[in-house]
Amino acid sequence: MQINNIMSETKTTQLKRDYGKKVIPLSQFKESNGDYDENEYNEFKSLYENTLHTISEGEIVKGKILAITEKEVKVDIGFKSEGIIPITEFGTNLDQYKVGNEIEVFLDNIEDKEGQVILSHKKADFMRVWERITKIHDAGETVSGTIQKRIKGGMVVNVMGIDSFLPGSQIDVKPIRDFDAYVGREMQFKIVKLNNLRKNIVVSSRALIEEATKGQRERILNDLQKGQILEGTVKNITDFGAFIDLGGVDGLLHITDMSWGRVKHPSEIVKLDEKVQVMVIDFNEQKDRISLGLKQMQPEPWQEAAKKYPVNTMVRGKIVSITDYGAFIEIEKGIEGLIHISEMSWNQSVKHPSQIFNIGDEIEAEVVSIAADERKISLSIKKLQNDPWSEVETKYPVGSKHTGKVRNLTNFGVFVELEPGIDGLVHISDLSWTKKVRNPSEIVKKGDDIDVVIMGIDKDNRRISMSHKHISENPWDGFIEAYSSGTETTGKVIRHIEKGLIVELPLGVEGFVPMSHLPKPEKGDNAEAVPEGTELSLVVIEFDKDNKKIVLSSTEFEKAKEARLVEEYNASQQKDPSEA
Repeated sequence: MQINNIMSETKTTQLKRDYGKKVIPLSQFKESNGDYDENEYNEFKSLYENTLHTISEGEIVKGKILAITEKEVKVDIGFKSEGIIPITEFGTNLDQYKVGNEIEVFLDNIEDKEGQVILSHKKADFMRVWERITKIHDAGETVSGTIQKRIKGGMVVNVMGIDSFLPGSQIDVKPIRDFDAYVGREMQFKIVKLNNLRKNIVVSSRALIEEATKGQRERILNDLQKGQILEGTVKNITDFGAFIDLGGVDGLLHITDMSWGRVKHPSEIVKLDEKVQVMVIDFNEQKDRISLGLKQMQPEPWQEAAKKYPVNTMVRGKIVSITDYGAFIEIEKGIEGLIHISEMSWNQSVKHPSQIFNIGDEIEAEVVSIAADERKISLSIKKLQNDPWSEVETKYPVGSKHTGKVRNLTNFGVFVELEPGIDGLVHISDLSWTKKVRNPSEIVKKGDDIDVVIMGIDKDNRRISMSHKHISENPWDGFIEAYSSGTETTGKVIRHIEKGLIVELPLGVEGFVPMSHLPKPEKGDNAEAVPEGTELSLVVIEFDKDNKKIVLSSTEFEKAKEARLVEEYNASQQKDPSEA
């Protein structure tokens, strides 16, 4: 409006009314001040200045839409210049606004580089919503919101047009298994945290659930007693058990309290969200740790075990565990019996139960013993077979000869299997008549067939003594003539020992040459001067049949040889000269 039009108004009240609605540039007054005296000019100037509001950046003010263009909306906020709002701030709601409409705007900048006031309609709406949210938070009231999307750590919730954060732990009192199922869902929330500086909002639906179940929780805790039966929902499953929601109160159902039988994982017994009846078996003074039981609601199976499974009873069960010392069979839920490795076969060659059984095998066994108080049952499967030792004295009488297989070698002898389940021992001293055996491996190897003679049977202790050397006659009776004291012979050095040499004599028997009966070398030890394999000329200086001992001498042989040479020489010197 021009100054001339303004001055056409004759009444001051009318001017005040009009100037309260419009902004007239002061320059228009200055251009026409020649038409008025000083008092009139000052009066109009005062009226104009009163139309300008005292405003600051960061405030929400009311303004009137002056124009709407393709890029911006011009708004009059009663300041010296018009305000500008980018049209993008109105989004799809632009059709709702017309020239002349009054709206709230946020003063972003009083004057930009072009002298325009920068306004924001979007920020004004945000500030008004923020004020409402702050009041709701301070009053502890609930607010409705829609879950928009899933992000790291939780969800984004639209609350009155503002993005809020819903932590994953604050969605529900029970663990969430499918977060995506909540996207798009409208729910009630409690505002648990506001950050006015950063304009951040944290909401929770769990807090509302906990408030709703608070009374129920207190009632459960007040009435809690050992042995009490409660219904709950499986809230979470771990390797060691399951957490049960009893109605605002959580209890732990440990894996060992789920069943009287063997349980590999809690998921075999319970499922998530399943309704279960459980017994309260223990809790602490604060009642924040509650132990629950499922198996306690069933009779303890061992109470009747002694009556159901007396000794010599046949049972059938499934192999549930295999150890180095045996296999465990589940006879019924909660009752397991052990088949010791010694009760698996009459054949002592079983080194590990896995040679016979696999987990899951169903087998029959005989009860050997039962101790219900200790929850132990000993079983046997070999008792279901014929005991080969029952006829051992008939099949293998003392003095009989047999061929067996070498199953094991020890320092003291050889174990020989006559048939599966029947082994005997050949002592190291019964391996050879003629050799001083230091280790059985010098005579036989594992897996070899060997001829033996039965020397004795202890049926009660399941022992058989055998001999290999008794397959042939004792040759020492014949050695008396062959190796009597003073007999000259030869011997091959087969090994060195601390006190001399061991030699092999012509009849296969071994003899001993003491160190003192070896020729004295120029250097070193007597025995070391004679390598293995050397043939020595010897004379027998001792023969002991009982101890199977032949002692020989190399030096005595040389002395005897020298004596013979001297005798021969002397005899030759005493001949009749006429015979020469």
